[in-house]
Amino acid sequence: MSLSNRWLKRGKRIMEMDWDELRVRTYQEFAKRWDLALCQIGGPFFRDGRPPQLQGFGRFFFTEEEAPEILKCLRDRLPEAVEGIVKQAEQICEHRFDLLGYEGVDYGTKIDWHLDAVHGKRAPRRPWFRVRYLDFDEVGDSKVTWELNRHQHLVTLAKAYRFTGEARYAREVFRQWYDWHDQNSYGIGINWASSLEVAFRSLSWLWVWYLLNGCSTVPQRFPSDLQRALMLNGRHIERFLSTYFSPNTHLLGEGTGLFFIGTLCSGPTLAQRWQKLGWQIVLREAERQVRPDGMHFEQSTYYHTYALDFFLHSRILAGLNGMAVPAMLDRTMEKMLDVLCALGRAGSLPQFGDDDGGRVFDPRRSRAGELLDPLATGAVLFDRADFKTVAGAIPEETVWLLGAAGARRFEGLSLQQPTPTSFALEQSGIYVMSSSNPEARQLVIDAGPHGAGRAGHGHADALSVQLAVNGQPLLIDPGTFAYVDSDAERNWFRGTVGHNTAQVDDLSQAEPSGSFGWEGLPNVRVERWVTGKTFDLFVGSHRGYGRLRHPVQHRRYVFYSKPNFWLIRDVLEGDGVHRVEVSWHFAPGSLSPIPGGATFVNGEQAALAVLIASSEACSREITQGWYSPIYGRKEPSPILRLGSRAELPVEFAALLIPVAKADAALGLLQLFEPSHTGVPVRAYRYSAADVANYMFFANEAGSWQVGPWVSDARFLFCSTSGDENISRLVICDGSYVELSGRQIFKSEVPLIRGEWLSDAPKHPAGVDLESSVHPENVLLPV
Repeated sequence: MSLSNRWLKRGKRIMEMDWDELRVRTYQEFAKRWDLALCQIGGPFFRDGRPPQLQGFGRFFFTEEEAPEILKCLRDRLPEAVEGIVKQAEQICEHRFDLLGYEGVDYGTKIDWHLDAVHGKRAPRRPWFRVRYLDFDEVGDSKVTWELNRHQHLVTLAKAYRFTGEARYAREVFRQWYDWHDQNSYGIGINWASSLEVAFRSLSWLWVWYLLNGCSTVPQRFPSDLQRALMLNGRHIERFLSTYFSPNTHLLGEGTGLFFIGTLCSGPTLAQRWQKLGWQIVLREAERQVRPDGMHFEQSTYYHTYALDFFLHSRILAGLNGMAVPAMLDRTMEKMLDVLCALGRAGSLPQFGDDDGGRVFDPRRSRAGELLDPLATGAVLFDRADFKTVAGAIPEETVWLLGAAGARRFEGLSLQQPTPTSFALEQSGIYVMSSSNPEARQLVIDAGPHGAGRAGHGHADALSVQLAVNGQPLLIDPGTFAYVDSDAERNWFRGTVGHNTAQVDDLSQAEPSGSFGWEGLPNVRVERWVTGKTFDLFVGSHRGYGRLRHPVQHRRYVFYSKPNFWLIRDVLEGDGVHRVEVSWHFAPGSLSPIPGGATFVNGEQAALAVLIASSEACSREITQGWYSPIYGRKEPSPILRLGSRAELPVEFAALLIPVAKADAALGLLQLFEPSHTGVPVRAYRYSAADVANYMFFANEAGSWQVGPWVSDARFLFCSTSGDENISRLVICDGSYVELSGRQIFKSEVPLIRGEWLSDAPKHPAGVDLESSVHPENVLLPV
């Protein structure tokens, strides 16, 4: 971008600011330069020339007296976790670090705290606000550098010392802590460029203090040095809050850091101010960042758990220090936990949006399954047995936060086996189709907003789906991999091409704008959501491709015939000739072509068959894609890609069938195209063994006839066998069905939902219906 264009863009942005944003940003620009001047003359950074003197440290999650019982509890209940901590500490003493998805990153004999050792790039030691931390050529991946500088590995060393009593682990803590200060003068370098990172580092230092306080290995001067460092950190965070720069988890994390410093560094008026300000931020962001249905507004599973970590840690600390905790905060956290519990009931947590790779307590626990950890803490706080069941075993974090007594309360909760059921998070646009027999099966549809603001952590994944069976992910979101390593890779992982949805003319549904933003984000319109005992139906659309010269609308229909199969129908409407592709991204495994589709095999077990039909001749290609289970790591994974260059409208249909054997008889999916009269209808027939399943989609209200079938339903599903014997029927937005001149049923009023089984008296689903006029039973089997 030219210099003139940059100034024009900057001027336009200033004109869009309200008075408070202009005031805050102007103050921060002045403060940056004032601090730089102070740095050049060596301070002072506080009014009286030195940091305020502390009277001591406040109440942490555990006291010095409680620590031995917690250590014993962890040894008894989580011996493998304790062994892992000690093993990790050995590696840290050798200056080899596990950072995000990168393992054993070697920083050599002397750690360079400004180095991204993964990519071999060193950030310049400039004033922090002049370090271009998103410029890969200048600094490498700043996330790698910052992950090391969060100092969570110092907490690992401190825990290893408490578990083993080996003084070398504690000595390494203080050796690295003082070395860091020697290399990171205040205000200089990348490690002051993010207030969130300063907050994280402060939290780590506080954990180190409370783990090692009272131990003979603590240097005599460390308490006063730590107090001075924390005061300087608090000052920096307060001055450079991300109020308008990044008012999401950045601001929440900074508020949490201020709250911890202010609460635990007792005495100075300054600390009291930080406690009050930090707590205000936590409470305000709990109301602002969490949608009414309990989902975090970044539209990311990872960031949902990340924000929940901040809320839980802050709330527990506030309670321990005698602060009043508003009911609003508890309600918000419980709703967020409800979301995790509901999404995790099938045994696998779907990934949406970016995966930052870090955690508030244990950065090693960042994989999808480990994002359920807060449920264990929530189970104890809210006495929720269902949270315990989905969480599984108690994680180390819960024991440190709630003590040995909390671990005993967790164990005392009875197991409450969750039953996966279909549900919707309507404000977040997450729609979940679930069943529990013969095993847990869960398909998740993303039909929500792409995130807050410019959707910096959202993906262009409107109407994408993910599927897990028996806790195993089958159709996946690709993850994140990296933020700044390569524009091409960043945009592949977050772009439409990387998701299970439709792409037009090789473009994403929105235009990338830098590494953390989009332009022209589509609004997804949910047109239908009906859930019954034997089926679910979703219809949604978006006009993300309305920006094209010949605009295109994508509409997706998802029908679940519980628990047998899903039919996913994609309709691309508009004018002109377009290249249209629908991609199906599978978890790492083997994908093989079969007549009419493909079969996915995960290891020795066949997992999923996909049968394909389309309105036009289409190409079918199995190719390699990527899956990133954690930031910084990617693994090959197969893609089934369907494509057609044709004049619109065009449609594709995919039948997803969980299977037990690779050579299972799958049947055939076809367009059903006999003679037709009445309103436009698209029909499919899926034939397997002696059963024919018919699915009819009407474009508008009104009567229609397709071959022997006559109805006024907007959606109709029928299973038949033999001589047109109907065994199963579903109707939505209709009042009658006829087959070969026979009246199958008739309703006095149109049904929103009706479902019928031939063995209704014996089947638990029975006969069920919902009228658009009243809820009485108006379905009349004939």
